[in-house]
Amino acid sequence: MLPTQGSGEFGLIARHFTRTGRPGRALLGVGDDCALLEPARGALAVSTDMLLEGRHFFADVAPESLGHKALAVNLSDLAAMGASPVAFTLALALPELDDAWLAAFARGLFALADEHRCELVGGDTTRGPLNVCITVMGEVDPAQALRRDGARAGDDLWVSGCLGGAAWAVAHRQDSGGWIRPATVASADFDSALQALHRPQPRLVLGLALRGLASAAIDLSDGLAGDLHHVLTRSSEAAGESLAARIDLPRLPLHDVLAGLPHKAQYQLALAGGDDYELLFSAAPQHRPTLTTLGERLGVPLVRIGAIDGAPIADETPRLRLIDAQGQTVGLALQAHDHFLTRIAE
Repeated sequence: MLPTQGSGEFGLIARHFTRTGRPGRALLGVGDDCALLEPARGALAVSTDMLLEGRHFFADVAPESLGHKALAVNLSDLAAMGASPVAFTLALALPELDDAWLAAFARGLFALADEHRCELVGGDTTRGPLNVCITVMGEVDPAQALRRDGARAGDDLWVSGCLGGAAWAVAHRQDSGGWIRPATVASADFDSALQALHRPQPRLVLGLALRGLASAAIDLSDGLAGDLHHVLTRSSEAAGESLAARIDLPRLPLHDVLAGLPHKAQYQLALAGGDDYELLFSAAPQHRPTLTTLGERLGVPLVRIGAIDGAPIADETPRLRLIDAQGQTVGLALQAHDHFLTRIAE
């Protein structure tokens, strides 16, 4: 017997992920072999991120928060390219069909999608361990796209927002086995850290505003140190010279929840913890006044945390120097997040 509209996979799609009567760029959306989209007005920016239970999120995460985050981490990639969102596809593996869970997941997903006018145009569902995979599409003039390979010696290094809150929340959960607030942590700081982990806000408006100002950009998903390494590697290749970076540790915009920790623990979480989804970017020093004004106008803290330096020609490996308040180099063993080495939860 063929499945009916109200049962199984096709009923699931019809109930939770099919929306009609909404204007968008899709000439044909959910329900056919392929979506049909109007041609991009410029270059098509495409990114895919997969979230797997136990690897990227805890099993008891609220489904509405998971729906939000699954799309947010993809939109953050568009922000880092200075691209405008157009559409996305959703591939979803589910251990069982749970309408209440799906309704909440879809609510979180579509609330963020509607906020940024990014429409769902297709995807796939299947039975299996809980896994969410989204491919997002945006558009950008290729001449204005923010890339990883444009940093040059003498550029400033900037970061948006604050760092380490989400990483603290993960570490707290792994240590305590639950979400009980420690007595030493203020309620507002605790809630803010959980919000940073479960509902990151993609910096799309900032990404668009940085076009013509930033020489290189990346979103912070795996930790500032590791993501900065990607920028240094790509920019060194493009510039034909070995580049290094300096970070002034006292300038790092640390999340308030880190305040009671030893300095080295704060820096570890802020530099290597991951899950911040802020923008790290380089820019010529001449843009400092403009960037300061931009942050104030958007209500997004923009902090200059260091600079790009030239490195000796013989040194082919991009380097990162961490400088303390006394101008001394601090040695920290920083390991960026690696999906083949690290699990968020057992």
